[in-house]
Amino acid sequence: MALSREQVAMRVAQELQDGYYVNLGIGIPTLVANYVPDDIEVMLQSENGLLGMGQYPTKAELDADMINAGKETVTAATGAAIFNSADSFAMIRGGHVDLTVLGAFEVDQNGNIASWMIPKKLIKGMGGAMDLVAGAKNIIVTMTHASKHGESKLLESCSLPLTGVNCVKKIVTDLAVLEVKDGAFHLIERAPGVSVDEIISKTAGKLLVDGEVPEMVL
Repeated sequence: MALSREQVAMRVAQELQDGYYVNLGIGIPTLVANYVPDDIEVMLQSENGLLGMGQYPTKAELDADMINAGKETVTAATGAAIFNSADSFAMIRGGHVDLTVLGAFEVDQNGNIASWMIPKKLIKGMGGAMDLVAGAKNIIVTMTHASKHGESKLLESCSLPLTGVNCVKKIVTDLAVLEVKDGAFHLIERAPGVSVDEIISKTAGKLLVDGEVPEMVL
């Protein structure tokens, strides 16, 4: 059975390491803030100028002026810093972000990502995605494995305008966890109850399966 958005975020949160500076993109990535393991400390960074982003606020905590880059209300963790977006992007472009978690429309077997536009559809702009994929030390993409029409989002070659080239290291979808290396997707985990055959059928790019594939532990 495919994972929910919250379960995907829970699995992504397992990739966090103590002391990391992490940027979370819009969509499923923002949910990762709610599942940071209790035994580690990470600093979540937002392009609009917040370092030390906390969980989504309760009704009592809500402050309409405290928002992330997606204009969602957030909280500030103990020790958080607020600064202008120029300083925020200097942090990103200077290679000071350890991990970026992004959503995507497509990822291909060479680690290329298309995440910012679909031709002929109205868009607000690319945001900070191009800076993030160029400046972060590690990129994880999280998305549904296929579109609502059943078309694979894991391709041999992206068909949409690219956000970044050869930058994606790992993908967490609602069906699987995959590593991207040597021009192929490598299946390393599958969602509970999801078969390897289903993942193969919904992956258009080159997919390598080496032996038994364990189920994710959530």
